[in-house]
Amino acid sequence: MKYLLFFAFVFWLAQLSFAQQDTVTLKTIDLSDNYLVRFSETQNRILLNDSILQRNPADLTSLLTFNSPIYFKESGAGMVSSPSFRGTTASQTAVIWNGININSQFLGQSDFNTIYSNSYNSIIVKSGGGSVAYGSGAIGGSVHLNNQLNFNQGFSSQLFGNAGSFGRYGIQSNSSYSDKKSSFQLNFGRNGSENDYPYIHSDRKNQNANYYSNHLSLSAAHKLNSKNTLKFYGNFFDGERHFALISPNSLPTKYQDTNSRFLMEWNSVFNKFNSTLKTAQISEEYRYFPSIHSHTYEKGHNDKWIATYDFAYKHKNIWINALLDATYSEGKGTQIEFAKRQTASAGLLFKHQILKDLLYEASIRQEISDVYNSPFLYSLGMKWEVNPYYQVRIHTSKNFRIPTFNDLFWPGSGNPNLNPEVSLQTELGNQIQFKNFNVEVSVFYNSIQNLIQWIPKGNVSEPENVGEVKIWGIESSLNYLKKWNHQQVELNVIYAYNHSKDQRKNTQLIYVPFHKSTASLAYSFKSISAYFQSLYTGEVFIDSNNIFKLKEYWIANVGLEFTVSKNRDYLLGAQVLNLFEEDYESVQNRPMPGRNYNVYIKLKL
Repeated sequence: MKYLLFFAFVFWLAQLSFAQQDTVTLKTIDLSDNYLVRFSETQNRILLNDSILQRNPADLTSLLTFNSPIYFKESGAGMVSSPSFRGTTASQTAVIWNGININSQFLGQSDFNTIYSNSYNSIIVKSGGGSVAYGSGAIGGSVHLNNQLNFNQGFSSQLFGNAGSFGRYGIQSNSSYSDKKSSFQLNFGRNGSENDYPYIHSDRKNQNANYYSNHLSLSAAHKLNSKNTLKFYGNFFDGERHFALISPNSLPTKYQDTNSRFLMEWNSVFNKFNSTLKTAQISEEYRYFPSIHSHTYEKGHNDKWIATYDFAYKHKNIWINALLDATYSEGKGTQIEFAKRQTASAGLLFKHQILKDLLYEASIRQEISDVYNSPFLYSLGMKWEVNPYYQVRIHTSKNFRIPTFNDLFWPGSGNPNLNPEVSLQTELGNQIQFKNFNVEVSVFYNSIQNLIQWIPKGNVSEPENVGEVKIWGIESSLNYLKKWNHQQVELNVIYAYNHSKDQRKNTQLIYVPFHKSTASLAYSFKSISAYFQSLYTGEVFIDSNNIFKLKEYWIANVGLEFTVSKNRDYLLGAQVLNLFEEDYESVQNRPMPGRNYNVYIKLKL
């Protein structure tokens, strides 16, 4: 509470829709996510560093929509947001917080509108499977949230503020201090909106859709001596959303959720050896009010405890990691009286730099659970820098997703005999770098067995392992950067194609577009910069028989900002979102806002 009161005076939060891809080598970053740094060079990664995060809206959905190949479906602005990565379902994208998988135990996925990008120094998007290191859900890909703790950097602080259409507002404060032995970071923010935007080509507006959220994160590290370092990461989120009315006569509802995460890490370095012990506790709690005029609600609460141990050894051009972890989860609520499960796993990761321009990676993992049977997992990849301009990567892996608490224990419908979904995938990546250009093209194939689907049986539905999905597609990006005198021009283009077929019906999976593309063009001269940004999303089917669909849409944003530097750095900016007032939905009967505006200010101390 002292931290909350101390930062309550802060009223500056900058937002800017344009961001760029950053392909900075991950080897130079000190992260708690050891696997991401050491053993993922044969897969495509997009790094969104600190400067990029500060120039984007606070919610993770907006950031990744315009800076990654991931497609998001939103039940209206600020409402529930679910991803589709490489043609997979929402629960097949893992969210990794400082090396820990934080997907919900109830739903098996994360709501990206409850994750605030301003709380992290870097966010990394990794395409393709990662279950060997991160366990359940890392099938389509993973999103990595990192708090990077540096030493001997002194004090720094940034204050942000924004205000926009439909009563939108935001405040954010990021502060850090470090000396030779200790490092601290504190991030606090609040965001909200009346969210009462009018529907395009309609006399209705978005009713009962207001929301607010508070988030607080604290990270700290202390060097016990030259070989041992202790780290702590904490994150807290509290929010309330009123779900927009589908029709004027619908009953108003609301949803409250509170999430907390705590992680302790002990890292030791001895010559060629590196030892990392982590313990984490993750809690999620929700209340759903079928009527906001009633005190009656449905609820759910889950706690998860995690312990992991990572022992690494490096000899010349060989890296070896042994992984051990144990997890205990328990949940209860209105629909689930009490549910628990225990898992333990062991893994071995290996990387060998055969030549200066050639390396390969190989990893294995086996998990044991008291609830389900887990498959044996593997990952194998190679990277070859053919010449200074061209690089080729190939990767194959076996991944999985475990049944959720709802799948296993829902009263009268849960199926305790479910097996995990299993994915076999492979990909080929190409990268060309020439002068100011960087081009990447990846082709991939993914076969998913034992897909869990809820099948109607009489008056109820029950989950079964009945599905099989085959996916193939393309991910590509083009980056161009040119600097001269006091000017800079930058162009970023991303295109993704996903052919994702349910083999039983020979139909495309629902809410998976065949095409998604983003493009950004920015120009700056001294202290003034301007940008234009666009997003194209192809049509999506909304039923499993592919009869009904949502139309394609193209939206564009434009913005201008001005920087003043006199002892302190001030940034002032304004943006117009959905410039051409595109009428679109990413979820049926949930229209998104038309043209709207936002102004922002950033103060760097």
